[in-house]
Amino acid sequence: MRGVDARMAWNKPIVEEIRKIIYKNPGYGYRRVTMELWNHGYLVNHKRALRLMKLHGLTVKKMRFTVITTDPEHDNPVYPNLVMGLDITRPNQVWAADFTYVQLRDKYIYLAVEMDLYSRRILDWAIGPNLDSDLALQALHTALYNRRQESLCGLIHHADQGAQFMSFAYTQCLRDHGIQISNSRKGNPYDNAFVESFFKTLKCEEIYLNVYETAKEAYDNIKWFIEGIYNATRMHSAFGYISPTEFERRR
Repeated sequence: MRGVDARMAWNKPIVEEIRKIIYKNPGYGYRRVTMELWNHGYLVNHKRALRLMKLHGLTVKKMRFTVITTDPEHDNPVYPNLVMGLDITRPNQVWAADFTYVQLRDKYIYLAVEMDLYSRRILDWAIGPNLDSDLALQALHTALYNRRQESLCGLIHHADQGAQFMSFAYTQCLRDHGIQISNSRKGNPYDNAFVESFFKTLKCEEIYLNVYETAKEAYDNIKWFIEGIYNATRMHSAFGYISPTEFERRR
């Protein structure tokens, strides 16, 4: 029993640190938890971190979402996929846009985002009651404003073939700014995989953990997650476990 007690005592501060990490980042899996432990001075390997997380019920329970947010039935022009196989080497080379839903207690509202694919940073986002081009344009306009002091020369804008992104107003805004238009292949979500991955993170680490009573409550929570966590501090394995903001800063 002494050996068991000693091991429990040895693991106790590590488990407490894991609890703190999970409290701040509820959707972190064992690999990101391990990296955070290293950042905080606990040099444990990922197998030990996973074992302790399982033992103390700290692993992530993931859920799926099924609401359809793409309506490809329209008569607007569709553009070729300019992103497939492209080597993305700098900010403002490719932006990507997409929609997802957010469930309130008694209805759905919708979230539109604009992402820079180089850093995976969310450039802007908008929430509204309708799945329409106005919501998509709101996010696009603010993203353009946020990057107004940077060169957008050669920028490609990528989205699916949904009516919201193919509307005359939306595509005209892109053309007015000299932005090339790119579309995913029909029915192929993998063509916009990075935004889909962000939505999965947002759902698992924020939306599924809450029950929003109002759109204002959803807005406030999602704003905190995107701007305070995802962009600013959430570690991305593709970037060596640093945040999108830090990755852009170091370029």
